Amino acid sequence: MTIQPKQRLIPELKAQRFDLTAPEWYLNRELTWLEFNKRILWEAEDERTPLLERVKFIAIVSSNLDEFFMKRIGGLKQQVGAGISELSVDGRSPQQQITECYVVVRELEAKKQILLTQVVGLLRQQNIRILPYLELSKDQQQTMREHYIQNIFPLVTPQAIDPAHPFPFISNLSLNLLTGVYGAEVDDMTLVRIKVPVSSSVPRFIQVGGEQLYVALEDLIANNLDLLFPGMKIDFCDLFRVTRNAITEKDEEQADDLLQMIESELRERKFAPVIRLEVAPTMGKLQSGRLAVELGLNQEQDVFVVDQRMAMADLFQIAGIVRPDLLDPPHRPSDHPKLAGVPNIFHAIREQGSILLQHPYESFVTTVERFVKEASRDPNVQAIKMTLYRTSAGTKIVQYLIDAALNGKQVAVVVELKARFDESANIKWAHRMESAGIHVTYGVVGLKTHSKVIYVVRQDYNGLRRYAHIGTGNYHAGTARLYTDLGILTCDKKIGEELTELFNYLTTGLVPKRNYQNLLIAPNQLKIKLLEKIEREISKHTLNLPGLIQFKMNALEDVDITAALYRAAQAGVKIDLIIRDTCRLRPGIAGLSDNVRVISIVGRFLEHSRIFYFQNGGEEEYFIGSADCMKRNLESRVEVVTPVQKTELQAVLRQILNVQLTNQRSVWEMQADGQYIQLRPKDKQLGVQETLIKLANDRFYETKTRKSYKKSNKKLGTNRNTG
Repeated sequence: MTIQPKQRLIPELKAQRFDLTAPEWYLNRELTWLEFNKRILWEAEDERTPLLERVKFIAIVSSNLDEFFMKRIGGLKQQVGAGISELSVDGRSPQQQITECYVVVRELEAKKQILLTQVVGLLRQQNIRILPYLELSKDQQQTMREHYIQNIFPLVTPQAIDPAHPFPFISNLSLNLLTGVYGAEVDDMTLVRIKVPVSSSVPRFIQVGGEQLYVALEDLIANNLDLLFPGMKIDFCDLFRVTRNAITEKDEEQADDLLQMIESELRERKFAPVIRLEVAPTMGKLQSGRLAVELGLNQEQDVFVVDQRMAMADLFQIAGIVRPDLLDPPHRPSDHPKLAGVPNIFHAIREQGSILLQHPYESFVTTVERFVKEASRDPNVQAIKMTLYRTSAGTKIVQYLIDAALNGKQVAVVVELKARFDESANIKWAHRMESAGIHVTYGVVGLKTHSKVIYVVRQDYNGLRRYAHIGTGNYHAGTARLYTDLGILTCDKKIGEELTELFNYLTTGLVPKRNYQNLLIAPNQLKIKLLEKIEREISKHTLNLPGLIQFKMNALEDVDITAALYRAAQAGVKIDLIIRDTCRLRPGIAGLSDNVRVISIVGRFLEHSRIFYFQNGGEEEYFIGSADCMKRNLESRVEVVTPVQKTELQAVLRQILNVQLTNQRSVWEMQADGQYIQLRPKDKQLGVQETLIKLANDRFYETKTRKSYKKSNKKLGTNRNTG
C-alpha cells in the first residue's frame, strides 16, 4: 500500500501582492479605541437597555474620554512639542492623529449631549428629575439656599483675576465658574474663578427634599452668588473645566529610589500642561479666548463647547439610584461548584486537579480571596508570594497577607507602583504591608509588572507543594464584579517550578537563564512564542484539517503579531479575533484577510479576559493570561500566560469561545474599513454575558443537585444496612 503524502493547502498565486509594511493594512490605535466608545455609547442609545443603565453607559464614555485626553492625547501632544514627526505604522504623524481624533471626539460629545437630553426626559417620566435651579419652586429654592449656606458655602473660595491676583492654578478635571462682577460701573469689572467643590462628601447632584429630585452643585452656586459678592452685580457666570496631561514619567534607570520617583511624578502630574478646555455655550469668545491663552491652548483646536452637561462621569451618582425596575436584573456570582462546601481549598485543588474560574459569573470572594485567606491561616503554608497591579479598599487580600505575615509566614509582594492612576493607592498599600513585616519590592527597573499571580508554598503530607492562582484580571474586589476575567487554581508541579523562577526574577531583577517550558512570560518569551505558534499553524494547515487560530483579548496593537496573522490568513488559516477595543488588523480584504473575522462584545460587564487558542494540527492548545497583543505588553511588561491543559477545562474555554463567536445579541462585527456593524438576532436571544451567567448558575445547581442525590443515596444505604 502506498502511503499518500500529507495533503497541503497551497494558496493560489494572487495577482496582487501585499506589502505587509504598507500603512494601509493597519488601522490607527487611537481611532479604533474611539470606535470602541461609539459601541459603548450605543448601549446608552439602545432602548432595550434599562434606563439607569443607559445613564451609566453615558458616564462610562465620559470617563473614558477624560482618560483618553490625559493619556493618549497628552502623549501625542508631547511628541508634537518635542518635534517628533515619525509616522505611526498606519502612516499618521502625531499631529494628524490629534486632528483626526478631535473630529471623532466632537462627534461622540455631540451624540452624548443628544442622548443625555433624551435620557433626562425619560427619567422625568420615572419621577427622577435633574432640574435647573430656577425651575424649583420658591420654597424648594429657599430650602436649597439654606442647605448651601450650611453645608457648602464655607467650602467655596472665589479667586479674583487681576494685576494683584495672577491667573489661579486650575486643577485637573475640576469644575469651575468664571464670573464677571462689578460694583457701580460695568467698565470696572473683575473676573473671578470659583472652584465647584465636588468631593466624596459633596456630591455633584444635590438632592432636593425626600424626592428623587436633584439640582447640580454648580447651578446652586451660580444662583446664590450674592452670598459671595454682597452688593455686587453679576455680568456673567459660565462653567469651564480643564484636562491636564497625565504623562509625566521620569527615567527610572536614573532613579536612586523608585518610590520617591513615583511620588515626585504624582506631584508633577498635578501641575502638568493643560491639553483640553471645556466651556459652556454661554461663555463669550472673549472669555474663552482669555482662558485658552492663560492655559497655553489653541482656541480653535483645544477648546470644546459642551452644550448640556459637563463632566458627565458624575452621572454615575444618578446611575446608582436604587430603582431595580430601571436596572439590569441583579447578578449574584455563583459559588464555584468544585469549591462549594469543600472545607479545605488546598485539598480540593490537590485532589481534583486544576480548577478554572470565571468572574464575575463565579464569585471572586469564595475563590481567589478564599485562596489567600486560607493560606494566611493554614499552619502548613510556609510562604505566600504575589504580584499586585491594582487593588481596592474592598478587597480583603491585603489584610489576609498581613495576617499571614503576623502568623509567621514568609510573605513577599511585588507592587507595581507605575499602574496609571493607581500609583497613590499602591504606595499606600506598599507602606501598609511593609509596616506589617511583608517583603515588598517594586518589580524590575524599566518594566511594569502586569502579571496576575498568587503563589503559595505548603507543607503537604508528602513534602513541599506549590499552589498558585494565575489570572487575567487584577486582585480588585470591585472590578471582579464588573469585569469578565478568567483564572486558574493549580498545583501543577511544572507550573509551580516556573513560578519560583519568575518570583526570583521579580524580586532581584537578575536575568540568569530562566527555564520556562510551560509558562509564556513577557517580555523575553511571550511574543516570540506567539509568533512561533502562528507560523506553526501555517505549517500544519491542510485541506483535511484547516488551521484555526482564535484570540480573545482587549486589544490587538502589536504590528508583528498583526502581520503574522495576515500571513496565516493568506495561507488559508481561519482566524477568529474577539477584540474588545483597539484592533489594527483589517478583516475581509480579498487575498489578504478573507479568512479573518473580528468581533467586539459590549454588555453589562467589561470584557477583560484573554484566551489564546491554536488548533495545532489537532493537538489543541489553550492559554489564558494577563497580556494583550500590544507592543507595551509584549515588550515592556512582565506578563504571565499559562497553558490550560486539562481536557475538562479546555472544554469550558471552548464553550466560552463558541458562545461569543455564535451570539447575535451583543456582538459587533468589524468591516474591512474598520467600521463595526451590530449583529441582530432573528429571534429572541440572550446576550453573551447573560448566557454565561445562566451557564454558571446551571453548573452550580447541577453539581449541588448531584451532591444532594449522592448524599441521599448514601444515607438511604446506611439506613437499609442498619435495618
